[in-house]
Amino acid sequence: MFDLAGRSLFVAGHRGMVGSALVRRLASEPVTVLTADRAQLDLTDQPAVRAFIRAKRPDVVVIAAAKVGGIAANNDYPADFIATNLVIQSNLIDAAAAARTPKLLFLGSSCIYPRLAPQPITEDALLTGPLEATNQWYAIAKIAGLKLAEAYRHQHGLDFISAMPTNLYGPGDNYDLASSHVIPALLRKAHEAKTTGADTLTVWGSGTPRREFMHVDDLADALVFVLKHYSDAPHINIGTGSDVTIAEVAETIAQVVGFTGRLVFDPTKPDGTPRKLMDSSRLTALGWTPRISLVDGLAHAYAAMPK
Repeated sequence: MFDLAGRSLFVAGHRGMVGSALVRRLASEPVTVLTADRAQLDLTDQPAVRAFIRAKRPDVVVIAAAKVGGIAANNDYPADFIATNLVIQSNLIDAAAAARTPKLLFLGSSCIYPRLAPQPITEDALLTGPLEATNQWYAIAKIAGLKLAEAYRHQHGLDFISAMPTNLYGPGDNYDLASSHVIPALLRKAHEAKTTGADTLTVWGSGTPRREFMHVDDLADALVFVLKHYSDAPHINIGTGSDVTIAEVAETIAQVVGFTGRLVFDPTKPDGTPRKLMDSSRLTALGWTPRISLVDGLAHAYAAMPK
């Protein structure tokens, strides 16, 4: 067990959905939380990142900083997604290694797994098949990040670990329809449809793909647990253990928001991976389980959405 009591933790990306949830969760731990906004620290500036870590000497570095987006954004800006994420994570891992940081946690994404990986997806499915084309640039950067953390662990004996969260939603999410993921996009669309009195709500794709969704506050709790209880080279999955169709989540969102019109599915839009459910049995075997149901989580996310 890695005792967090009295430790200092640097949360890179503390203004993002995951980083802000982690900061909220750490408020109940006897730790000092370090953060830096973009005006204080440019994570793409290697000398600046090295100087920051050297000066602050955090006991733990959590890499929650990343350039993220939905299918449309990944399709339109592939160079931005792969290059920016490679630079950010490389700078942070390198700086933490140079300072001999006692613990580092790198956060990946379930999109690192092959498009047609056997379901539920176990950690050893990594690099066993082609990626989903619509987000391969982001996925490749994340694969490089977890392998970089693993390489530093192997070569330098550092306690660097990686966790792979499933699809996330909750307070602090991106609700911009041009770049958001499915849940915030549907929450925004449903709210606007209800507000304008629209009869229909258009949902991208066929509605048949299955996805696993986790509230970000559940993830934050899992990350604190992982920091305390996990220390191994392979990455560890973090999920809920259950999935729903896009149609089902759209129907639930309509109920939560109060939209009473008809859902219309647009098959000309991409579906993405047919199914994505992660096997989180390694985590649950350590003693952690999620607490927030999808209905409760969606209601919480809608209440937190800027109206």
